[in-house]
Amino acid sequence: MKKLLLFAAIFTLTVVSLKAQKYEYKVVTSVESIVPMGLGRSRVIENTSPIDADLYTTERVDGKKSKQGKVKRKKVDQFKETKLLNFYSGVGINFQNIASNDALITSKINKLCEQGYEIAFVVSGVESDSGKGDGKGIYITRYIFKREKK
Repeated sequence: MKKLLLFAAIFTLTVVSLKAQKYEYKVVTSVESIVPMGLGRSRVIENTSPIDADLYTTERVDGKKSKQGKVKRKKVDQFKETKLLNFYSGVGINFQNIASNDALITSKINKLCEQGYEIAFVVSGVESDSGKGDGKGIYITRYIFKREKK
């Protein structure tokens, strides 16, 4: 009986461990401008360059000393960029632009789902116009997709 319980425990831990490594993830970001008069830039951005975060990561041992100064940041040079319309037109919020953006984002999501991805999380934030004289802001949404590793 003890051997059976030990086997079951090891099997369960192995399955849980394998399941943790089961997915690959992809992040797609939409940035929608809330700058009046169509002066902003709104886009859907999808990274297509593989990158290893470990190459840009250091550890602190005492909470103070860091080797971050020696780490050179690198911009990816391969990504997909889909133009969106800005939220504002010359007279205020343009609902047709919002509906058009929704259609483009839906198309992007559907294409990724056809490739085997499913939405795991959606995170959004906004930096909005802070009053007279500001006139700047963005609405950003990160769509985090996952699919089983091939």
